[in-house]
Amino acid sequence: MSKNKPVVVIGLMGSGKTTVGALVARALGVPLRDSDPFLRERYGRSAAEIAAAEGAGVLHRRESEHVLHALAERPPPVIAAAASTVEDPEVRAALRGAFVVWLDAPDAILAQRMRSSDHRPDFSPAAMRARRLPYFEQVADLRLDVSTATPDESAKIICDAL
Repeated sequence: MSKNKPVVVIGLMGSGKTTVGALVARALGVPLRDSDPFLRERYGRSAAEIAAAEGAGVLHRRESEHVLHALAERPPPVIAAAASTVEDPEVRAALRGAFVVWLDAPDAILAQRMRSSDHRPDFSPAAMRARRLPYFEQVADLRLDVSTATPDESAKIICDAL
């Protein structure tokens, strides 16, 4: 499956998308496509900088652009997708052709993980979850509780599911 279908890792900030995605990509021998390097390379700014300078709407469109671009790559990569992308109907439709893994954890754990990051200082897991939960549930093929599984364990579960 992995050679024919992209693997997309979704979840709220702090869930470990980049870390777990990199482990899965390495195990599958395919590239990892992560929104943060994409934004820096294409737009010269981090997600937080884009949001501050141009607004969240612009940032979310650019994050969706990343996912749509990566989904078209061959061979299919592993994609660490920004959580905002599930709000985009075009992205949700495109995800039907991928194996989508939702990394989840309780809000308190996600908030604690984000305290040490300047990615988005105003991050509220509860607010983001309330807005995005129906979309995560709609697109996910597999949901993992990353509060009880290490990144290595999560990557193994994903690879075994493939």
